[in-house]
Amino acid sequence: MLAPQRIYVLLINAGTDREGIHSLQIGDRQTVLMFESEDDAIRYALMLEAQDFPAPSIEPFPAEEIEGFCREAGYNWEIVKEGQLEIPPEMIVDETTWTLEDSPPPSSSQQETEEREMSDEELDAQRRALEKLFGN
Repeated sequence: MLAPQRIYVLLINAGTDREGIHSLQIGDRQTVLMFESEDDAIRYALMLEAQDFPAPSIEPFPAEEIEGFCREAGYNWEIVKEGQLEIPPEMIVDETTWTLEDSPPPSSSQQETEEREMSDEELDAQRRALEKLFGN
């Protein structure tokens, strides 16, 4: 089955230099959710906020753009069909893993992740990846 042409993803800190895409940690990989329906994406975002996750913004993108980003970053992606109820995780991972140079994220069996500040080099790499994704 073909992916929809236009999907919706959740962005964290949209429009800032710390912008990121919401993903789930499944095993040792990150998975980006691509919603077919904007309403379903909004419902999921509201559930995230209710669990004290950072408030995401819902942004439309061509599916192929997000798939390309995921391939480049080593992420998986999942299309959430219209009307499918997706439940957010109960735990937030404080550490983000955006760049290809980073090691894989910690496994989901870990209960806590160590907090660390990102270096300027890591932030620049994240910014470049996002700029490439968003065509800036």
